[in-house]
Order: sequence, then structure tokens, then C-alpha cells
Amino acid sequence: MEYRYVGSSGLRVSPICMGTMSFGTWSDKSESFRILDTAFDRGVNFFDTAEIYPVPPTAEMAGLSEEIFGQWIKTKSRDAVLVATKVAGAASGWFVPPIRHGYTAIDRHHVETAVEGSLRRLGVDYIDLYQVHWPDTVVPIDASMEALDRLVDSGKVRYLGTSNDSAYGLTKANTVADYEGWSRFQSIQNNFSLLNRRFMDELANVCRQEQVSLLPYSPLGGGVLSGKYNLGEVPANSRFNDYRQSGEARQRAMADRFLNEGTLASTARYLEIAAEAGLAPVTLATAWSMQHDFVASTIIGARTAEQLEDSLAALEVTLEDDVLRQCDAVHAEILYPMG
Repeated sequence: MEYRYVGSSGLRVSPICMGTMSFGTWSDKSESFRILDTAFDRGVNFFDTAEIYPVPPTAEMAGLSEEIFGQWIKTKSRDAVLVATKVAGAASGWFVPPIRHGYTAIDRHHVETAVEGSLRRLGVDYIDLYQVHWPDTVVPIDASMEALDRLVDSGKVRYLGTSNDSAYGLTKANTVADYEGWSRFQSIQNNFSLLNRRFMDELANVCRQEQVSLLPYSPLGGGVLSGKYNLGEVPANSRFNDYRQSGEARQRAMADRFLNEGTLASTARYLEIAAEAGLAPVTLATAWSMQHDFVASTIIGARTAEQLEDSLAALEVTLEDDVLRQCDAVHAEILYPMG
């Protein structure tokens, strides 16, 4: 397997990263272990979690994914596993984190509290990549970067990353860090898929110029690109069915954003392209994500170990130029809210 470096760090990661946001809700501990073992046995050495996982986030369940993952780590050599986790961003209009009574912030107090909690739940002495789950628009960036730099100096964190950030946020944070001599963001974890290419506008250029790696999440567009939503009805055992049945307006809005007439029309075309190329739709979508020069490792998810097979098959696939052109044509012809 071709392992790739994250930014200018010493982290050499598999081109696929195993996400854990289903652990504790959609996947119980036993199934979570099966998922992790399946990925690890195929050469995946990079695993991503967060202090608010599993999803949907609740105060009662927050941290459970880290606990389950931490129990699994004990079955492996620590040096063989690269651990990424996240500190929750500040409360905002769209989401109030169900931890620390919702009064979260990217300041010294909260990042130190968060990292100690993650280390305890994971049962490790250090975290390989510590990421800001989403930006804090109130606390000054220099205060946030100084607080995060202290974690690196303490040895509790090796490298830093951000997530759900903008070109301005990433550039400003790293400019401040470089000026002050602090640790900078080596990675950015944003939504990126055949159905959501907004990263390719300015952020891709920032990554190339500043030697920062994208760790794309949701390469299947929330599962839409698997084709399971193109069968005439929303499957009962699916994320967006759960979201649509939710009493939370944010989750219902997210379902409508991912699942609409435009995304379904595009997916129908991508299903045809995959079939012509002799690939499973999931393999096509995952391989497309991996095949960008600014991407270090694509984050996949699964509810069962069996669901991993088509995603992991992308490790052996390089998409032909003609397939890439066909995918670009679909994106150019069909417009939808995801961008």
C-alpha cells in the first residue's frame, strides 16, 4: 500500500482512514471491533474519532466512540495505530455541543479539558493528530493556536489539524502560528465528494501552496452515492431516515441538503459510470476522493464490517482519465444545493 504524509508532518498514513462516528449507536462494541479489525488487517493504520461521537450527538452518549476505540487499541501495538480525534468547536446557531453544558470554546481551558478527556477514554498517552472539529468565530485565532500549541509542547499531542474550516480560517491560523513559532495545522477535514466539490475552489489551492493535507469525510455523500436512496424510497435503516424522523430541525435540514432531486439525479448517472467501469458505486466514489493531489487519506465509515469491502476495494483502484471526465460532466450538468 502507498502510505502518504499528512502535510509536512511525520504522520505517514494509509490512503483510507477508518472513521468511528457510528460506534456506540449504529454499531455496537462487537461490530465496531469487527469493523476496526477488518480495516486494520487490510493495511489501514489511521483512525478518526471525536469527543462528541457517536452520532447523532447526545449528552448521554458523547465520548462512547472514543471509549470503544480505546478498548480496541489495547489489542494492537500503539505504534502501529495513528489516532486522530477532535475537540468540539464553540456553540453556534446551527449546533450546541452536548458536552460541557454547551459552553465549549477553542480556548486554553476547553482544549486542555477536552484533550484530557479524550486521552482518558482512549487509554493512550498521546494523540497523533488533534483537530478542531469546527472553528470558533469568537475566540481570537491567536489565542486558540497558542492553546493548541501548548498541547504539542506537553507531548500529549503530536500534530494539529482543523475541520469544517474555510480558506480564510486555515490560512489565518497557520500564518499566526508561523509568525509566533507555534505548531500549525497540518490537515483540514472537510466534506468532499462527487456530490460536494466546494473544497476545490479556494481550499484546494491553499492546501497545495501551504503544504496542508485534506482528510475528506463523507466521500459517499452521506451514503447517497451508494445508490441505496435511488431505489424509490428512503431505507428504514439509514441515516437520513433517522434524521428526517428527528425532532431536531438541524438534522432534518441536513437530510434535505444531502438527499434531494439534484443529488439523486447525479447519483443515478454515477451509478451508470461505475457499472460501465466495472466498479461498485462505493468503490468509484471512494477512489475519486482518494485520487486528488491535496488528499492524504479519505475517511470512510460503516455500520457493519461487510459494508467496508467496496470502500476498501478502492485501495486497488486508479480511475482512468475517461472515467474522471465522465464524472466531471455530471457535475457540470446537474446543479443541486450541495455545491
